[in-house]
Amino acid sequence: MNIFGKSDIGLVRQTNQDSFSVGKINDDIVWAVVCDGMGGASGGNVASSEAAKAIIERIKTLDIPENIISNEELSSFMTDAVKHANTTVFEMAQNNVELSGMGTTCEFVFVINHRVHVAHVGDSRTYLIRNNRIIQITEDHSFVQEMVRQGQITQEEAEKHPNKNIITRAVGVGADVDVDYIETEFEQGDKILTCTDGLSNMVSAAEMLSIITENDGKTAVGKLVERAVSEGGYDNITVTAIY
Repeated sequence: MNIFGKSDIGLVRQTNQDSFSVGKINDDIVWAVVCDGMGGASGGNVASSEAAKAIIERIKTLDIPENIISNEELSSFMTDAVKHANTTVFEMAQNNVELSGMGTTCEFVFVINHRVHVAHVGDSRTYLIRNNRIIQITEDHSFVQEMVRQGQITQEEAEKHPNKNIITRAVGVGADVDVDYIETEFEQGDKILTCTDGLSNMVSAAEMLSIITENDGKTAVGKLVERAVSEGGYDNITVTAIY
């Protein structure tokens, strides 16, 4: 099992406010952190980078594989790590008026013991690719997704809705944050794609599936970024892939 990642500023934004990091502990354990910041000229960049750093600090304290960790322990660890990132970003914003209101999405992914674990806040996404199908395993914390849940619009309409980018949950904007936790099997041949909305807003799930299934991991993340740029590159683009 290997993990790959790439980030690009795109063609419109002046700065890249996405941050990501990936790691491989051994052939059976990999992780990824993907954050998409928001808030003013510099706030978004600070929020995403500090959130990612805070989670990586916690990963360094994890005793794997010396101490085998249970699914329950990992769930608590990952959720607490994202909450730690939330506190870090929130307190920085409280202490610096120029950073007031900053926040970030967060995808924290671990694959271990043949299972995928995701701690999720915001509208960045994690997909599972299995048997030539692509399945979004996270649910966007967004205004339009709330409308879908209430039956006001369809999922297809949500993908093209003008208010698609309004998120309802983010790391760092409040003293606490609710963290979604998703766990599912990771079977032989499965792949995991995690991305910011700079990819998912520009490239269809069908195109993502085609690129992932037809290429090795390093090539795939490069081609996914290239595709988003070729479609206009209106936002920063970050992609990680577990193969």
